[in-house]
Amino acid sequence: MTNALETTGYLGNVEEVLKAALADGTPAGQPEGDMMKQAARHLCVGGGAKRLRPLLVLYFARALGMPLDDERFVHAGVAAELIHSASLLHDDVVDAGMYRRGRPTVNALWGNVMAVMTGDMVLTLGLQRLLSMEPKVMHDALECVAEMTRGTIAELEARGDLDLPLERMRFIAEAKTGALFGFCGIAAARFAGNDEARPRFDEFGRRLGIAFQIADDVKDLLGGDEGKTPFADLASKTPSLPILVAAQKDPAVKKRIKDAWGFGAMTPERLRELGAAVRATGAIQESVRRIKAEVHAALEVFSPYAQRPGGVELVGYAHKLATAFDDVGGADEGNPVDAGRIAQPEQAL
Repeated sequence: MTNALETTGYLGNVEEVLKAALADGTPAGQPEGDMMKQAARHLCVGGGAKRLRPLLVLYFARALGMPLDDERFVHAGVAAELIHSASLLHDDVVDAGMYRRGRPTVNALWGNVMAVMTGDMVLTLGLQRLLSMEPKVMHDALECVAEMTRGTIAELEARGDLDLPLERMRFIAEAKTGALFGFCGIAAARFAGNDEARPRFDEFGRRLGIAFQIADDVKDLLGGDEGKTPFADLASKTPSLPILVAAQKDPAVKKRIKDAWGFGAMTPERLRELGAAVRATGAIQESVRRIKAEVHAALEVFSPYAQRPGGVELVGYAHKLATAFDDVGGADEGNPVDAGRIAQPEQAL
């Protein structure tokens, strides 16, 4: 396993580089001059972010025996975090999200234009961190951002479509979430010069990202994601995996959701009723089965690195993700679920 003090030191370096990247340069004692940097700091610094993506970079690097004092991994971790943050800023505008990580979103505080421009700036800052490194890593990052964008557009095009094929839903999850997880592994392998590990790390990260996204969709229906408004997918007419599974399993539930979406805005009570109807179909159980399948496939491809420092942590996180909902009962009956009983896989890494 990776030494906890070394991990803490790495995360401390990531935090310092993030703060420096988002500092606006205004002299002490004077009003902050760069509102975009202020907005970016509101999301990126001290806002409950778990730094999952920088940790992925770290543990992928350790699985290849790379030293923790190699600054390239800090900058790659920061770049991944900034790319992720840019996607969140843009997503909150698209979804009209008002809260993230238990705090008002940037668009709620500064407006949509500021949120979009801040997202663009944060994305640029993330990519700039890679300029002086291995050129292929920059190419990989650009491919990743392009894929994430395609996934977001595909999700927008799918809104309101309860007939969306489940494989299309998987494509969206892989593009929006899995691609960046995969990039974290690709970057580590590039810096290590390990061509054999690169495709394995990419697939492991992508499958882990798909499982992560399905888990996020499940938590939306169980109310187990602190800092987020529950039933956001139902409210935004986004056909998440469990919603699509429920629509396939029960035509009556499909009709209820379709009718509700046809009326536009929905009350919290209506959302709770629809959430209970989705859970009653057994869609949560099917979604959890798919999480486990993705994790199993991820672990298969990652097996040569599973017992190495870094690899142990990645495997542990994968197992936490696969078992996060094992103790949740009553989901298939539409009963209220205690959010405290839902394991939070982000804490495992």
